[in-house]
Amino acid sequence: MRRAGRRYSLLLYTRMMDRWWPAVMALGLSLFALAWEIRAYFPEPAMTWRWQTLGGVGALSLLFGFFLLMIRKAAYVRPYGDHLRVVTPFLRLNISYKRIKRSTSATMAGLFPPYMVKGMQREILEPLADRTAIVLDLNGLPFSRSMLRFFLSPFFFKFKDQTPHIVLLVGDWMRFSAELESLRAGGEVGTPRRVSRSILSRLRPE
Repeated sequence: MRRAGRRYSLLLYTRMMDRWWPAVMALGLSLFALAWEIRAYFPEPAMTWRWQTLGGVGALSLLFGFFLLMIRKAAYVRPYGDHLRVVTPFLRLNISYKRIKRSTSATMAGLFPPYMVKGMQREILEPLADRTAIVLDLNGLPFSRSMLRFFLSPFFFKFKDQTPHIVLLVGDWMRFSAELESLRAGGEVGTPRRVSRSILSRLRPE
């Protein structure tokens, strides 16, 4: 039996990238079209810098949009024999099982009440509100909270809760929980242990 679980894509990260890459690529195409119009209407050599600048920015936008498309599923979580690994394109975080006090489950809507989430963040959360996430209660964060918030979305942390924890939203949360708890217990993948479910009463917003 393997002493490591599967990779589970972080749905929240994918959702965020899916919102950004079409907009960025559309901006790049728009800039290209504008550059073409300027080139056609102002063919004078003195005006060349204008359409070339717009075309260059458009090319950079397209490349960045393509980059976002490529990394939309690059963020994942994977349990190992003695730690849990959380990976994004800009952060690789290993959480020792000694830091994990317990793992519980809760819906994203329970963790982040929709009426308390506004603007763009609400748009990101809405399609995921009914999904079940795994909340890891820790005895300490591996890095400072401010540093983690720089690399991770606010939805990786319970709403207005300063206790050490990480919220992990994956597709197959039950299988992920089973693998995590089995490895935490010193077992192998495929020998799950019962996973405690959270009571949302303690997650009431302030």
